[in-house]
Amino acid sequence: MPALQATTGYLNRAFGRESIRGTAGSRDAFAPGKKLSSGFSSILEKQTPLFKALVPYVDSLPGSLQESLRSAIFYALSTTPPTQMTFAWAPGYDFELTIWHAPDTSATPGGITVLLKSRYPSDAHPIARGASSRRSKAT
Repeated sequence: MPALQATTGYLNRAFGRESIRGTAGSRDAFAPGKKLSSGFSSILEKQTPLFKALVPYVDSLPGSLQESLRSAIFYALSTTPPTQMTFAWAPGYDFELTIWHAPDTSATPGGITVLLKSRYPSDAHPIARGASSRRSKAT
């Protein structure tokens, strides 16, 4: 989906070398107990198409993925200096989250990479469609 691709590009800028220190100022928006979409709201311009695409999508992610992603972001923004992050999205059948962390070396800083896979936001999962049709038949 073009909106998710564009959103990951924005996040890559916000969490990349040029902007990560400024983004770290929003670290507490990703603190434990905070909602992931609220954290993203703190770094996105609220009325942009990117905001309108990202926030509902993030809210639709399973809670375990939201919490894992929130935690990784909070960690990255809490290190000194802040750890750069790279985000990518790919189509998938179910929700998947892969996170890897390349450590710093004497020559280069490391970074965290996040790959999120999911169905297109407008593509309902077949199980969800089947469950709703089963419920309709039962009533």
